[in-house]
Amino acid sequence: MFDLVIVGGGPAGIAAGVYAARKKIKTLLIAESFGGQSLVSADVQNWIGTKSVSGFDFAQMLEGHLRAQEDIEVMDGVLAESTAKINGGFVVKTSDGKTFETKTLLVASGSRRKKLGIPGEAKLDGKGVAYCSTCDAPIFKNKIVAVVGGGNAGLEAVVDLLPYATEIYLLEYSDSLKGDLVTQEKIKNSPKVKVMIMSKSLEILGDNFVVGLKYEDRNAGETKELKLDGVFVEIGSVPNADFVKDLVELNKFGEVVVDHKTQATSLVGIWAAGDASDVLYKQNNVSAGDAVKAVLNIYDYLNKQG
Repeated sequence: MFDLVIVGGGPAGIAAGVYAARKKIKTLLIAESFGGQSLVSADVQNWIGTKSVSGFDFAQMLEGHLRAQEDIEVMDGVLAESTAKINGGFVVKTSDGKTFETKTLLVASGSRRKKLGIPGEAKLDGKGVAYCSTCDAPIFKNKIVAVVGGGNAGLEAVVDLLPYATEIYLLEYSDSLKGDLVTQEKIKNSPKVKVMIMSKSLEILGDNFVVGLKYEDRNAGETKELKLDGVFVEIGSVPNADFVKDLVELNKFGEVVVDHKTQATSLVGIWAAGDASDVLYKQNNVSAGDAVKAVLNIYDYLNKQG
């Protein structure tokens, strides 16, 4: 039986793995891949201590730091599929059919961005299609961009892009924006921004890089095109927390509810950190810090258990 199983290979999972190894906790880390959502970012500029790094290099840097630790087992290329309570802890089942028993569990499995599911989106992911304005806005300096999604995520993306982009189209499917009214006023007062309600995105155009967006003007019933350099998809995210949904409390968004002082969940023995949790700010540095907090609390918990 392991003392700790960590699920996730992003900043939260890696930070947890490094700290768990240094604390000599008998640990297994399970990850489908490394790097989290930043893996597809062309340029990560807000990871503290690194001025600029590609998403691919960022992922390699995290994995390298993890594998440099002597006291941790790493199982990659698989998903955690389910978790059950057993005497003295939990059993985690992975996508390859294996099971692992552990005294404690840290959910650091992150989230996945909701996709539009339209032609061109997957092909141009990281080539003008982006899902994190905080990460990628500076890349679009002096560029024309579209933001798809009129909720708070979309509005905040527009705000992030205002200092950089020359023109910003904000497309919303319904007949009104859904985000915070103060932010709405801020973007509506900018000459850079054109708000386009009743607009359904149909196709992202481009061969090697985004050159445009085809959309339906739902008021006019017409298909139109925008010429632009980038598309930010901001229609929400889905936490990767299904494998613990029957054990711990989730909020209405499917995020694991935690005590933000310790990262403990509603069930003793399970902690969560990063984007799979109900943390307000979904950022790499925040995720790493919360994961460290969780491991330190897990270390104290295990010592008290004897």
